[in-house]
Amino acid sequence: MTNVITRWLLVPLAVAALALACDDGEDSGADSVEPLRIGYLADRSGSLAELGDVISVGVELAVQHINEAGGVLGRDVEMLFGDTKVNPTQGVEEARRLVDVEGVQAMVGAISSTVTLAVTESVIGPSGVVMITPSASSPALSTSNDNDFLFRSAPSDVAKGVVLAALAEEEGFDNVGLLYRDDAYGQGSAEVFINNFSGNVTAASYSALGQPSYLAELQQAASGGAELLVVIAFPGEAEVFLRESIENEVFTKFVFADATRSEDLAAKIGAEHIDGMKGTAPGSSADEPSTAAWNRAYIAQFGEEPARAYVREGYDAVIAIALAAEAAGSTDSAAIRDQLRNVVQPPGRTVLAGPEGVAAALEAVRNGEEIDYDGAASPLDWNATGDLQTGFVEIWEYRGGKIVPL
Repeated sequence: MTNVITRWLLVPLAVAALALACDDGEDSGADSVEPLRIGYLADRSGSLAELGDVISVGVELAVQHINEAGGVLGRDVEMLFGDTKVNPTQGVEEARRLVDVEGVQAMVGAISSTVTLAVTESVIGPSGVVMITPSASSPALSTSNDNDFLFRSAPSDVAKGVVLAALAEEEGFDNVGLLYRDDAYGQGSAEVFINNFSGNVTAASYSALGQPSYLAELQQAASGGAELLVVIAFPGEAEVFLRESIENEVFTKFVFADATRSEDLAAKIGAEHIDGMKGTAPGSSADEPSTAAWNRAYIAQFGEEPARAYVREGYDAVIAIALAAEAAGSTDSAAIRDQLRNVVQPPGRTVLAGPEGVAAALEAVRNGEEIDYDGAASPLDWNATGDLQTGFVEIWEYRGGKIVPL
């Protein structure tokens, strides 16, 4: 299967799937002083705090580029933050605060699939507030009760799990252990992996509430005689059980799903223990003009490309909301939702990410032109369930404590 593993794999997500309030409605234009309020619902503490903080860089960069270009409908974009703490109950409470108290007209988030599912069915769908998640990847979100108010700017695990299975086979293993988080993210990823891996899988799950020890689960995953462990976990939990696995020599070889793409994780467990080991994550292609333009802008501001996944996806979520609001001529959330697909697909004029591209896109919409925003990460060609129809899945490697795309 060597032809499957490439540096950037463009996955047809629809095919992969077969394999398996807001404002009062009207804006007053340039005279209004009220900003377009977007909530960023993220895990800022707990086992996904690292990822929530990283994605916020892309979110805030998008706000910067929009406001430098004159804002939306003559007003600035304002970002308001809510910490879900990787807890569905906390996530719902924070979402309600952002909608009912802060008056956000749209949201970016949540980060984890379990929190996103709870927020979608308790707040987003019933309240009619559009939300774009930059990282929640569970297939369960595709059939959630969202009333078409939930979208994703990253691929579903329907695609990523296929590539993860191919990677494990490419590494030469036909018998693997699988340890996954017992929640929407872990369950969905594990199911897709098992259904697409041609060899034997011995799976074990662990509590999403966290555990002091994972030795019993590690031994269960090893009971079928496997030498490779497929890791579907959050970084905070993976730090504990990877160290435990290495110290007890249960597994010393690993393949990683997207959430464990973390240089901090490598530093904490000792980079030498996982050097040369690989994983998958949503990616982008520097050959794409929009990605190249965004990369140039990001490097100019921060000195290097982001080391973690989902930064570009966070950026794309904010830009899409802003362009849809401009096209709608309104900050009403339903009106924004109704324009989301229109501003990211043909036959509109192609516009790119980055400060120049965003400025050109907003100006084109103000002039009555149709646009097709090509995202910083990938095209945002949403289907009827708010899922991407194509997307890039990256193969990467731990090398000297750093993450190196292959």
